[in-house]
Amino acid sequence: MTDRTAELAENLARVEERIAAACAAAGRPREEVTLIVVTKTYPASDVRILHGLGVRDVAENRDQDAAPKAAACADLDLTWHFVGQLQTNKVRSVVGYADVVQSVDRLKLVSSLSAAAERAGLELGCLIQVALDAESGGRGDRGGVSPDGVEELAAALDEAPGLRLGGLMTVAPLVGEYAGRQRAAFDRLMDLSTALRATRPAANMVSAGMSADLEDAIAAGATHVRVGTAVLGVRPKLG
Repeated sequence: MTDRTAELAENLARVEERIAAACAAAGRPREEVTLIVVTKTYPASDVRILHGLGVRDVAENRDQDAAPKAAACADLDLTWHFVGQLQTNKVRSVVGYADVVQSVDRLKLVSSLSAAAERAGLELGCLIQVALDAESGGRGDRGGVSPDGVEELAAALDEAPGLRLGGLMTVAPLVGEYAGRQRAAFDRLMDLSTALRATRPAANMVSAGMSADLEDAIAAGATHVRVGTAVLGVRPKLG
């Protein structure tokens, strides 16, 4: 076992303990929560090590990094999640490797994703990114649609060929009424998920929580947590 493999195995075990403890505290079965390892800025070699350690869901936020990494790992049985703000000129590339786009936050992006998925003959999972710091009708500092815009996007996804509405995603906001109140933010996302599932029961994915706040997300009911630093280490600064 290489030093890097040992390091990742140890980090992964610690994160697994945290997820298991959070599930137990919330009275939830461990299998209700999927760990997505956010591999942004780390090489394909780390993705291969993680796969060998049992990880099956990985996430990226920049197409220029993700596309070559996904190609280098095309032989592995992985589910790739795109979690960054997505420009329409990158859609065709992202559809080439992503199984799920978690950052759908505007109608124009729905149209672009649908056209690319249809062209490729694929069905692409989509999550609506909710910005809990956004004003009514606006978008958040880190992308995402305001809570009152969820239904409009959901209706558009319902009608979009090649796309499947999977549920909701959020990032705990740094400003606004939920700043520093991660549990309250995730509870609000769960309320929105409950409303969405009332008419779309299959849209049951709730992606929330990262390295610092995964326990709050699991307590609120998240089905997926996105963990990077706690597994891979402190990220190198981008040049």
